[in-house]
Amino acid sequence: MSNIGMILIPVSALLLIEMLLGIGLIYVFKMDINEQFEKTFIILRLVALACVLVITNGLLTYFISKSILLPIRKLIEAAEQITTGNLEFSIEPMGKDELGKLAETFELMRVKLKESADLKIVYENNRKELIANISHDLKTPITSIKGYVEGIRDGVANTPEKMERYLQTIYTKSNDMDHLIDELFLFSKLDLQSIPFEFEKVNLRVYLEDIIEETQFDLEKNGVVISLIVEQGEIYEGLVDREQLKRVISNILNNCLKFMDKPKKRIDVVMSMKSEHILIGIKDNGCGISAYALPKVFDQFYKVDPSRNSDIGGSGLGLAIVSRIVEEHGGKVWAESQEGEGTTVFFTLKKARNGR
Repeated sequence: MSNIGMILIPVSALLLIEMLLGIGLIYVFKMDINEQFEKTFIILRLVALACVLVITNGLLTYFISKSILLPIRKLIEAAEQITTGNLEFSIEPMGKDELGKLAETFELMRVKLKESADLKIVYENNRKELIANISHDLKTPITSIKGYVEGIRDGVANTPEKMERYLQTIYTKSNDMDHLIDELFLFSKLDLQSIPFEFEKVNLRVYLEDIIEETQFDLEKNGVVISLIVEQGEIYEGLVDREQLKRVISNILNNCLKFMDKPKKRIDVVMSMKSEHILIGIKDNGCGISAYALPKVFDQFYKVDPSRNSDIGGSGLGLAIVSRIVEEHGGKVWAESQEGEGTTVFFTLKKARNGR
């Protein structure tokens, strides 16, 4: 545009000036068209041309410089803001030219840096929370173990029955610590995506029947009836990792058992086919979860009722592990609950395509 302006503006101005000069010399100054007229006309035209070129060049240089320098100044200010660590600003669009594209790139870079900084803060807070929770959950059984050991050393366990009870408590607390450490290790590996998943085509109807058959005996000892409910006429072939999916179901079942409060305890495993995925729901008739706590049950170390969980055990990582494993399967997990009636944990799995 500047190049076109450098040509069109002087030419247009010169033509206009020539017309005005001719009219002015003939009609205003009453000059006859002769040799003197031509000399005067040529001199004035050259002077006018020089003035036009100087003014045009000055104006174009000013506006072009302004259109370039102003965006560059804004980009410099933005770079300085980023250098000082301030990412709470935005870079306005600057047009469709190269500088505009550069500004868009700067803005995209700022957004990415801010997302990275925010994610770093979240990770740092999670790390601090993780350390605090690990310290608390490990300190509780260690304190209990120390207390019972001191009781044995001081002779408090002065009968075989007391000694057996003390040793059994120490053994139970040690197992709780071992289970917590195993879950922490698994959760950390899932969080770092360092666990290899071996996906294969699996008939989920047969798979769930086998798992329920395996767990049925232990559940019946706790007075729990478990059943599998499957819509008929469908081929439930999913793309899953057998071992990791087994852990998902086991963790959900264990969570169901912790909050069973009915005389007749029941768990239903329901599976249905959807257009894009396979839906599995594990439903219990326990005490249910409040609407306030429900969105948080898949957070790491979250316990619906910490005072009650301290009695029944639990690391607060079971459903967080479920969430990570289901996400690795490309599915989603959520819970629905009614206080006093029970809770259903749903999760989705990918269908196995032809050839996989």
